[in-house]
Amino acid sequence: MDEATRPERPEVTADAEGTEDRSPEEIREDIEQTREELGDTAAELAQKADVKAQAKAKVDDVKGRAADKKDELTGKAKQAAPDSAGDFASTATTTAKDNPLPLAAAGAFAAGFLFGRLTKRR
Repeated sequence: MDEATRPERPEVTADAEGTEDRSPEEIREDIEQTREELGDTAAELAQKADVKAQAKAKVDDVKGRAADKKDELTGKAKQAAPDSAGDFASTATTTAKDNPLPLAAAGAFAAGFLFGRLTKRR
């Protein structure tokens, strides 16, 4: 706490004999206020000096922002992908299971074509 943020305190005035114009209760309140300020200051310093806690807080913050960004991008990707792509894959799988002969014939043709291209001499 610096001078700009320190709360105002009543000025202490002393008479010629050195006694104050304040009551013992006012002095106790002043002492209690000073103790609270000192405790707050010590807690702030301890928090600033705890590098491990600061690093953990920073890591947690970065993880949270990364998760938010991932969710945002996943949502955008789902919106951009056509619904028909998933339907097409589902339909193709069902058709191949129901009638495997055309799929097997296409696979055999592709395998023969690749085998011919790989074994062909120039």
